[in-house]
Amino acid sequence: MGRAILEPMAIAGVLPYIQLVLSVALIGSVLLQQTGAALGGAFGGDNFSAGYHTRRGLEKSLFWLTIVLGVLLALSALGALVLR
Repeated sequence: MGRAILEPMAIAGVLPYIQLVLSVALIGSVLLQQTGAALGGAFGGDNFSAGYHTRRGLEKSLFWLTIVLGVLLALSALGALVLR
């Protein structure tokens, strides 16, 4: 019974749910990141004061969490292609 969970078909059945959770978590972590740039900075505005700063504490942890979630989502998408 324990080997059945490692079969490719069992993983392929759970993979869409894993991708859904990862994608929602990634969206949440991106939205929680705080930037000093105003809306004008998104459209090429001149906002150099917020361009370079050192991340510390929770901001740094959230930054690395976003990177890890993005990599996990990409690996799960690659795994879905391989298992197909």
